Amino acid sequence: MTDSAFAFGLGVGTHNSKGEWLEVFFARPLLAPDPELAAAVADTESGTALSAAKLQAIQSALAAAGATEQAHLAAQLMDCDRPVVAVLLREDGPPANVPEGYLKLHLLSHRLVKPHGTNLEGLFGVLPNVAWTSEGAIDIVELSQRQLAARLRGTTLEVSCVDKFPKMTNYVVPAGVRIAHTARVRLGAYLGEGTTIMHEGFVNFNAGTEGPGMIEGRISAGVFVGQGSDLGGGCSTIGTLSGGGNIVISVGKECLIGANGGIGIPLGDRCTVEAGLFITAGTKLTMLDSGGMPVETAKARELAGKSDLLFRRNSTTGAVECLTNRSAVELNNELHAHN
Repeated sequence: MTDSAFAFGLGVGTHNSKGEWLEVFFARPLLAPDPELAAAVADTESGTALSAAKLQAIQSALAAAGATEQAHLAAQLMDCDRPVVAVLLREDGPPANVPEGYLKLHLLSHRLVKPHGTNLEGLFGVLPNVAWTSEGAIDIVELSQRQLAARLRGTTLEVSCVDKFPKMTNYVVPAGVRIAHTARVRLGAYLGEGTTIMHEGFVNFNAGTEGPGMIEGRISAGVFVGQGSDLGGGCSTIGTLSGGGNIVISVGKECLIGANGGIGIPLGDRCTVEAGLFITAGTKLTMLDSGGMPVETAKARELAGKSDLLFRRNSTTGAVECLTNRSAVELNNELHAHN
């Protein structure tokens, strides 16, 4: 009998007053857990909080299966007064509940899968909108009462944001990265080692960087940025949730998108987009030869994924031009040497 599975995680989370999940923290999620581990937790319901007896049984089964690290984690969770859950994903299907959705987001931020490496269909409908506060996750309906209770104690309940996705660093801090403003990186972002996210940088879930890279612009959902690429201040990438449709936007290796520029097509390697220039799929381009002379016109979608291109705007005519990029972008190694 085969007990292979896609992923597994033991998590501790938060319920609202109705016993519904608001969020789940998975300390040590696993991708493709051993068959022995999967068999040990095969009868666990992924969306149901575990009773003390059930958690004890899981801990014993994990220990017997040789899953020492997970058994130790289960033992630690026995002393927890918060709801605990075990999630075993037999296959990579759409998340069916909040714990499954959070496990998949953890897989991304732990670098166990890359963007587009797990099925997130329907995730927005699964996750609740939550007030993220100094006292943790709070149901929006219950927020005013919690604010009043804090005031009666002589304190203030700080609400940092209201969103379906929390900030990544409250759940995962990958090794070898710098994040200047942690609220601008959502859980489910994938940050490769050597990545620097500056204050104006933003990384959505199911998106990120291979690393190293300097990000001072926005990486929208579904967008993956290759090694050595630089996203200048205020630049944008159109994601699958913000107008890109089913087109998968990506940025290749050693690319530069200038400040306030943007792309709506995937870039190959060593491409440059001039500061302030936004290239969408339908942008009409004047193609230039090696001597800088126009040879034909094309739409940007026809150059999707091609390497060594420079996109610029003619300062005299205003026409958008494309020519071979002869100067590859090299990031300053000092920026990433001590992440």
